[in-house]
Amino acid sequence: MNAEAARKPATRGAAALQFLLRMSSVLVLALAFALAGSHTGASWHGWPIFALCALLALALQWLAFVPAWLLQTEKFYDLTGSCTYLSVIWLAVGLSGASDSRSLLLAGCISLWALRLGSFLFLRVLKDGSDSRFDRIKPHAGTFLFTWSLQGLWVLITAGCALAAISGGRGGQVGLLELAGLLLWLGGFTIEVIADHQKRAFRRTHGSERFIDSGLWSCSRHPNYFGEILLWCGIALIAAPALAGWQWLTLLSPLFVFLLLTRVSGVPLLERKADRRWGNDPEWQAYRARTPVLVPRPWR
Repeated sequence: MNAEAARKPATRGAAALQFLLRMSSVLVLALAFALAGSHTGASWHGWPIFALCALLALALQWLAFVPAWLLQTEKFYDLTGSCTYLSVIWLAVGLSGASDSRSLLLAGCISLWALRLGSFLFLRVLKDGSDSRFDRIKPHAGTFLFTWSLQGLWVLITAGCALAAISGGRGGQVGLLELAGLLLWLGGFTIEVIADHQKRAFRRTHGSERFIDSGLWSCSRHPNYFGEILLWCGIALIAAPALAGWQWLTLLSPLFVFLLLTRVSGVPLLERKADRRWGNDPEWQAYRARTPVLVPRPWR
């Protein structure tokens, strides 16, 4: 009993230290990104607009965490993320007074994407009743708070180049590079929408016990993530001409999306889950062998 009692404070101490390190990493990255995005940008009453957007992105997550923790629910996690995108983008537009075509194009593209994806994910979690990713996270306040904070950082970094372009105060019209970015965004957005629709229709017919291997899913095991990466590359192209100085670092946005979806969450989690469920199924093994993980291959 004495040994067990001695281990509990040590365990709590280790958990507290881990929480502090994780939260510190989020805050340091957010601060560094806020400084880069604010460089040469416009201010509002002496406060850099980009930095205010960064603060709002994190504050909204921390506010939403309180009822989520008290109710032990993750149902409005993705919805909060989408609302955060809308909030920071239009805060940047409002405080900077941006009315040029590039800024409005960026705000429109991100708003349309956030409204579509946020409503899709919210309706899905309502239908499913829960999100299994959070089953082991919700009971632990520190880990749960870190997850919400990470979403704030995700919003800040992915939308960073758009926020920097909008709040930069340099304006600008749509040229050939911006049109190329728009086409890339439209392509990615279309792929993501179609892939999500095909999977939802497949689930209605076959349930969750069968993996989807038709439509876009016959060309890629994760076409929705491919579309997601593609559309953020488009946003970066639209924003690039309006950036200056350290703001160029915000163009890490599509690389960040790619690394997070293919190396941290997204693809690795779903691949492990699929292998646990269908790993011994010859049809799954054949599908996995012939279908690329991410970049679609329409020819076979």
